[in-house]
Amino acid sequence: MASSDPVYLRIVEDLRRQIVDGTLAPGALIPSRAQLTRKYGVGETAARHALRVLAAEGLIVGRVGSGHYVRPRPVLLPLHRGRFLDHHAPLAADLQPYGLNVTWVWRVERSHASRAIAERLRMREAAPVVRARYLFRSNGKPIQLAFSYEPAELSQPMPEPGITAEGSDGRQSVIARMASVGVTVSEVVESIRTRIPEPAERDALDLPAGVNVLHIERTHLAGDRPVETGDIIVSGDRFRAVYTLPVRP
Repeated sequence: MASSDPVYLRIVEDLRRQIVDGTLAPGALIPSRAQLTRKYGVGETAARHALRVLAAEGLIVGRVGSGHYVRPRPVLLPLHRGRFLDHHAPLAADLQPYGLNVTWVWRVERSHASRAIAERLRMREAAPVVRARYLFRSNGKPIQLAFSYEPAELSQPMPEPGITAEGSDGRQSVIARMASVGVTVSEVVESIRTRIPEPAERDALDLPAGVNVLHIERTHLAGDRPVETGDIIVSGDRFRAVYTLPVRP
């Protein structure tokens, strides 16, 4: 590091290196502020700032009255894109082989398309849509946030506006719901990106500091008409997207 760099960066770079190369294993106790000031010859402010930076990067976690520890690296669970297209709860199917039970709370309501949703559904802004919000949990911990939007004229009869329920929503998969109103889904298009979580997403998914989300934007089409669009949001350090691409002769 350059001599003009802040002194706290010396602590950050050294501890980061030890965490990445395994010298400091997951769960290992990080030296206290007093120990850092003695070891690196810096003031307490620099030591405190270094710990804050490492926590913001998601490398360490603080425990009240105990200190800071190297954050465990979770095993990445697969999200099989395209494998369970006609399943009413693809996440549950993804995690079942790992012995993980998935439950969810859902809320469905009539709404109006925002400009972004209207563009994705190729409809006019403020047109009526049915909006559903899902929060999935495993072992009581939130693991996925999802939103779905459908043109109101294509949606099946729904419960009372604003109802919230747990478990299967009885709405079936998008493909099955569309088939019930005579619409055949011919294609599913997904776009994936990572990004910084919004505050509401961080709270809903109970995300640690420094962890980005994996955002999957998904649209079901019948021919060239979008009939449903949705957003799937998961912790970027807990899941990986897995695709199976068929090879046609």
